[in-house]
Amino acid sequence: MNTRAARLRHLISLGSVMMPGVPNASMARQVEQAGFDAVYVSGAGMANSTAGVPDIGLLWRDEVVRLASYVAHSVRIPAIVDADTGFGEGDAITRTIRELEKGGVAGCHIEDQEFPKRCGHVVGKTIVDARAMVARIKAAVAARKDHDFLIIARTDARAVEGFDSAIERAGEYLSAGADAIFPEALQTADEFRDFAREIKSPLMANMTEFGKSPLLTFQQLEDFGYRMVIFPQSAFRISMKATEKFFAALKKTGVQTDWLDQMQTRQELYDLLDYNPAADDWKGFRD
Repeated sequence: MNTRAARLRHLISLGSVMMPGVPNASMARQVEQAGFDAVYVSGAGMANSTAGVPDIGLLWRDEVVRLASYVAHSVRIPAIVDADTGFGEGDAITRTIRELEKGGVAGCHIEDQEFPKRCGHVVGKTIVDARAMVARIKAAVAARKDHDFLIIARTDARAVEGFDSAIERAGEYLSAGADAIFPEALQTADEFRDFAREIKSPLMANMTEFGKSPLLTFQQLEDFGYRMVIFPQSAFRISMKATEKFFAALKKTGVQTDWLDQMQTRQELYDLLDYNPAADDWKGFRD
């Protein structure tokens, strides 16, 4: 288990892993500091927080690889990243997987939406033919040099073709070599349960707020058999609501003193970043 990918595979072989989502490396360090075993790099989070754009495929491979690499190298725990539709087909997917591997992430998920993709919990999604997605998965599996690098096939079929289609596609994607399945936007607790009964492979569940899926507990999903549970935008939404309130107060009062007890202190930040300014010492990125 020398690589992060190998450690992640070991973790999900033992049970379910909770993965808070982050849009950047500083938050990833907080996830590690809080004691979580893995972290999720949210595609929506990167798009929303870094570029100020919606999750509709506006960040491209180079940007996602760079941002995910910052996260992966800032922590010792494994990181999974949202790789959208793979940023192309065939050789383009090969390049995506190899660059993500070089960037230090432990795995990624690739979805069966058409490009440009949309957030999985909005209307208007379209998906490719199952054969096209099978080709994406085969290209991704063939591209990896570390066989522990996790290839997760996400299907958005539930919202487009129905629950039974999502089950059928999941089986095809596993036969193509996917290591795990991510059924996006299931709509009831029973659907999460029934999907896990039908698909006997590692499964990822998405507990995003304000979407199509009910907010189930980690324990419920673990009991159903899910091995990865992501909370992609929770921390980002909390931070954005807090800064919204702060900016309104600052505009009104012109001073931030009433907010000091709600701020991360300078020392707390330096501790999080492993930085000692007195000694001009920074421990650098994590191994």
